[in-house]
Amino acid sequence: MPELPEVETIVRAARPRLLRRRIGAFHSRWVRQVSPGEREVRAAIVGATIADVRRRGKFIVIELERGSRSAGVLLIHLRMSGRFEWGRTDDRPDSEPRHVRATFDLSGGVRLYFCDARKFGRLRYVADLKTTPLAIGPEPLDRSFTPARLAGILRSRRKLLKPLLLDQAAIAGLGNIYTDESLFRAGLHPLRKSSSLTDPQIAALHQAIRRTLREGIRHSGTSLDWAYPEGKMQTRLLVYGRGDQPCRRCGDTIVVLRVGQRSTHVCPTCQPKARRRAAMTNPGT
Repeated sequence: MPELPEVETIVRAARPRLLRRRIGAFHSRWVRQVSPGEREVRAAIVGATIADVRRRGKFIVIELERGSRSAGVLLIHLRMSGRFEWGRTDDRPDSEPRHVRATFDLSGGVRLYFCDARKFGRLRYVADLKTTPLAIGPEPLDRSFTPARLAGILRSRRKLLKPLLLDQAAIAGLGNIYTDESLFRAGLHPLRKSSSLTDPQIAALHQAIRRTLREGIRHSGTSLDWAYPEGKMQTRLLVYGRGDQPCRRCGDTIVVLRVGQRSTHVCPTCQPKARRRAAMTNPGT
């Protein structure tokens, strides 16, 4: 599933192609993806102009307006295999990309295709995000996401560290790849209790999350399969996808664990799992 860096890369590429374009037509070919329904979404967005395109967590947020007034927001979640493709409104049907699930005809003859092989992606219209907010946590790259705020999140929940970081209601945008990378860079085992971290460990994790995500964005995200081929971050990953390979830092063998039903990549030397008694007396071990 695309995570924060991949979605941010998609948004940055799409924004200049979408801004100020008027939506002339919308059609869904997989109505289960569309909420509250295809007819309702079509009535809400056709005729509106795209005022902004941004990211919130793993959501693509398309803000609409009619004249100088807000016309609501279209939220797109790519899930496992959603992606954007581009064409023209006069494209021949046989020239379309594969797995088209929805089309947006825009001013200037531009057509945006929403393609999704696995059909897990979602398109949702809401009239106002203030009255229908997304139930997700803070943005880890915002200035307001400080070590103190991270400490509050970790210490208010007695959960395993990795599942908590993956919880979108706790922190927005982190997924399996960048959580594994961040924990490795911070030297923390994914099975540590979130409430057991010391202040220096929280500061290290905060720094690791932000540096890892920024590096991912600089390299256009991670490409691991055909669903997202644009990225280059996969050549720079330190643990994720490197099971049974030597750690690039210490040479020990990367192991793959199952944590919260997710494959998890760990260096036993760089990320030691503290024994319970030792963790109580010396949380930094």
